[in-house]
Amino acid sequence: MIRVFVYGTLLQGESNHGIVAPYLLSVRPGVVRGALYDAGAYPAMVLSGEVSSAPLVEGEWLVVEPEGLRRMDELEEYYGPGADNDYERVWIRDALREEREGWVYVWRHSRGCPPLSCGSWRNYLRGREAGGEKH
Repeated sequence: MIRVFVYGTLLQGESNHGIVAPYLLSVRPGVVRGALYDAGAYPAMVLSGEVSSAPLVEGEWLVVEPEGLRRMDELEEYYGPGADNDYERVWIRDALREEREGWVYVWRHSRGCPPLSCGSWRNYLRGREAGGEKH
């Protein structure tokens, strides 16, 4: 049983959820401290640490079988510690439920991508699709 926090295209109902769905054991809502960035078709998150004033990122805690983690590693181009990874996989705790902890895929910095003005990829997409202000 492996717990992973997801915040973008791996969320239920989003474009890459089917990659992990066959290996999914449970889903719970969650939030972590960080900032989201628009990388085009997907978001990236940069962690803010444990500072209580840091912004919150909404997402889901997925509990998956080991093959589910391997499939997510492939999608996120995570090859292991010290490798030339696109995303790093790091251990994190939920900002509101400290007993909930697990892996998350993050960038170390924004790579020049624009920040989202909210902590929810879904809300941001709705605003973008409506042609309105990016929430």
